[in-house]
Amino acid sequence: MVRSRVPRKILGVIPARYASSRFPGKALARIDSRTMLEHVYERVSMSRYLTSVIVATDDERIEAEARRFGARVQMTRDDHESGTDRVAEVASSHPDVELVVNIQGDEPLIDPAAIDAAVLPLLEERAIQMGTLKKRIEDPREISDPNVVKVVTDRFENAIYFSRSTIPYPRDEAHSGITRYKHIGLYVYRGDFLLRYPGLTVGPLERAERLEQLRALENGFRIRVVETDYESLGVDTPADLERVNSLIEGMRNACDPGDGALRDSGAGDIEPIPAGAVRG
Repeated sequence: MVRSRVPRKILGVIPARYASSRFPGKALARIDSRTMLEHVYERVSMSRYLTSVIVATDDERIEAEARRFGARVQMTRDDHESGTDRVAEVASSHPDVELVVNIQGDEPLIDPAAIDAAVLPLLEERAIQMGTLKKRIEDPREISDPNVVKVVTDRFENAIYFSRSTIPYPRDEAHSGITRYKHIGLYVYRGDFLLRYPGLTVGPLERAERLEQLRALENGFRIRVVETDYESLGVDTPADLERVNSLIEGMRNACDPGDGALRDSGAGDIEPIPAGAVRG
């Protein structure tokens, strides 16, 4: 059984900032009757493999909200340039952790199964230092959209490159139907590798693409990429928030959940979970 191979400690970290340029305070925005942060925390806590979940923030308002609904919180410095740096600070306080999962704090419909899928390769192969996810692109408009990061992998599912450009680029019509994948921004790190990550050299590719994961590739480290059906739906603007609210309302109407929160039944359906069922 896979669970027998799970390391003793796998830490999930949700970095949450208040000062978002496009949507300040989005972590505290209301979705349904709860904040987005609470939705994310509840979904993440349903992962089978995570042994603990921590919200990482530099803002006292977010800290207070996380503590209100029972989350573990760690205050971090306010000068971090990226979420990875914030997650690394948290990991440095937990040296006994073997794996650390960096989970976006603006995806209130995050699939717990996607988290587990990203973790699994690092449980099976000690040589893998970092893992992430990809999803088949179904909307042709995403192929040329620079806000949708594309990824190409080798036949062993290790990342070759991540780009905002169209990759692979079909030189002729015969290959125009090639399958393309978009990157899903969830990361799994070995604890010791994550602590070294902020100190790795920032290369020209990372600077050009503004994609932090390229730092690993430019420094010679492999990234294992797992395919998932999970459709990432991040909240970057108030319009995104309205869309998520509409989706959740539709789910509630479809499954008549009563007073519970929403959870994944494992078959792609949404079911209610009773209050207090989420791990702290």
